[in-house]
Amino acid sequence: MSDALNRIFNAQSIAVVGASNDPAKRGNQAIRRLRADGYKGVIYPINPKATEIMGLKAFTSVTEIEGDIDVVLVCTPAKTLPSVLDQCGQKNIPGAVVLAAGFSETGAAGAEIAKETLAAARRNNVRVVGPNTNGVFNLHNNMNMVGVQDADPGNIGICSQSGNMMLAFVTEAKRRGGVGFSSYVGVGNQLDVNLAEYLQYFGDDADTKAPVFYVEGFQDGRAFLEACRQVTQKKPVIIYKSGRTEAGQVAASSHTGSLASSFALTRGLLKQAGATVVEQSDKILSIAEGLSKLPVPKGGRVAILADGGGHATVTVDALVDAGVELAILSAGTTQKLRGVLPAAASCVNPVDVAGGTDDDPSVSAACAEILLADENIDILMVIGMYGGFAARFNPALLDNEVETSQRLAAIAEKHGKPLIVQSVYSALRTKPIEVLKEAGVPVFVWPEPAVRCIAELVGYAQARARNAASPRVVPDGPVAEGTAILAKVAGSNRDAFYEHEAKALLSAYGVNVPGQYLARSEDELAGAIGTLGEAPMAMKVVSQDILHKSDAGGVKLKVTGERALREAYREIIANARAYDPDADIHGVLVAPMARSGVEIIIGVVHDPMFGPVMMFGLGGIFVEVLKDVSFRALPMSRADAHEMVEEIQSSKILDGVRGGLPVNKEALEDLMMKVSQLALAHPEIKEIDLNPVILRNDGYDVVDARMILKSKGHTSD
Repeated sequence: MSDALNRIFNAQSIAVVGASNDPAKRGNQAIRRLRADGYKGVIYPINPKATEIMGLKAFTSVTEIEGDIDVVLVCTPAKTLPSVLDQCGQKNIPGAVVLAAGFSETGAAGAEIAKETLAAARRNNVRVVGPNTNGVFNLHNNMNMVGVQDADPGNIGICSQSGNMMLAFVTEAKRRGGVGFSSYVGVGNQLDVNLAEYLQYFGDDADTKAPVFYVEGFQDGRAFLEACRQVTQKKPVIIYKSGRTEAGQVAASSHTGSLASSFALTRGLLKQAGATVVEQSDKILSIAEGLSKLPVPKGGRVAILADGGGHATVTVDALVDAGVELAILSAGTTQKLRGVLPAAASCVNPVDVAGGTDDDPSVSAACAEILLADENIDILMVIGMYGGFAARFNPALLDNEVETSQRLAAIAEKHGKPLIVQSVYSALRTKPIEVLKEAGVPVFVWPEPAVRCIAELVGYAQARARNAASPRVVPDGPVAEGTAILAKVAGSNRDAFYEHEAKALLSAYGVNVPGQYLARSEDELAGAIGTLGEAPMAMKVVSQDILHKSDAGGVKLKVTGERALREAYREIIANARAYDPDADIHGVLVAPMARSGVEIIIGVVHDPMFGPVMMFGLGGIFVEVLKDVSFRALPMSRADAHEMVEEIQSSKILDGVRGGLPVNKEALEDLMMKVSQLALAHPEIKEIDLNPVILRNDGYDVVDARMILKSKGHTSD
């Protein structure tokens, strides 16, 4: 944990620069809130024009204070920051929380102030939260520099690029009850401390069981992914990334490049790092509540204990839609349930008590004990009207129901398995419901949010296990043959590989590439037949200036015999020259026609925020129109490659349709890992695009390959 951030969030002494006796000033409001919330630390008001602020001795500068200071809350304008940080340096103050706006977001003058502020922070070894932040709070320390009211302490941490989102969480938590927060930070401009560092802090903070991040943009996405991968081995990380529907995408020279700016990339990389990515803002807090309170399950098999068929049916539908497995109860469990429940009860999953709890809510606890003891069950849902039996049937049942709530929580803790309750009475906050919440059991009004919470909990457990068990593969270094090929391309003053060069580089890294022959002239075509045989051939123009060969009429397929090869050669050259009279035409590439199969695309692009990223998807309309693709950051593990293949919506096509054989997924994953190794060994390659690769039951053929160096870059035509 960063010592500076630890001292900021757990400050025992705060200096307020810009403290004021004017209630309208933030320097006054901050001190009032700290005192109203019972902050036990020392507050030092800083104001050169006052001797006393709200009954506290005021100082002209932090340098006048004799004691240690953990953090400075700066409430003065942006232009004062460099001098304030210089004073902090003289006092060895580790951190400053800067409220002021007026930096890079305001133009050149503000950018210059930002530059001076960062320089002052660096030379004085002061970590800056913000600027343009609404503050920091730690509810376990009663340290509230934000001014938010009525926030309850708990175990959810918040790191947000929007103060309003934090207010929404706090307000919703207060309405629902049973949900509280550890610490909050508004990151502001991230002039100094970035999102990755905040994540590391929350990862180490014992009071935080689940940090929630509202993110509008990353400054160092690669650092955040690495921090996320580490932290999610200890606790779940919930992320909402806004700005998912960007109006436009940066033009690129390949399908991979054009799709890389999509939200799908960010989502895929965050999930690869183990994060729980939420895509609906009204689901953030409920998911965070569940993941912060529930133990990580050993598996994903869910049992349902219901007191009505309607909610049971809705819950089962939701579980199936979410891809969550329904548990199959053991014979012993079924027998035990029959000994507790009336004859009309259903003792298979979902278990319907058939009124067996109406006059004795404790039957719910007896059933829960039986179900949670079953080794076939990993998670238990109690659904229906639990918590409202006393309200609905007989007020005399209240003590029974309260005691049952205590028993339910204790049973779940004893077995170390997640227990989630859905109750129509949750919003009424009856006493049995409140007892459950206080004991750490999440309670929801509707089945779908409860099921979403379970699905995310299971997903987190699987991601954590995957990342722990499947290491990422990093190459030892470039192979000599590959280095020679790249040197040739760079030495020719080109940024685009010729196709035969790209395939040769793939071959150098163990990729199975079909035979090929470069004909620099029509007379050389006889050599193609001698080398490749008489099979039908595919012929493609080779030019650094024509990347999309079909558009230029530069492709001929199923060409057989020397005479046909010559005719096709002449047509290809003529079409290419008509398409681009100034194009540098290097020849025509001849290769045997690939056998039929499933077309896919594999690509690598260097994302400006996340670094090298691999894309996978089906070819044809799936990539052009549906954009049905998956992404992972490099380096990646074999498990990542497997998940990329299974993640796309059209993955079932790979399993064979209409009697077709399934493709060889092991060979596909091998190919993906080899392309990953190539890309990592040669970071000077900006883009790799294998499109299409034809998959079959017995392997694959790389039909087309494009590679582009970082030096210049092309624009898609």
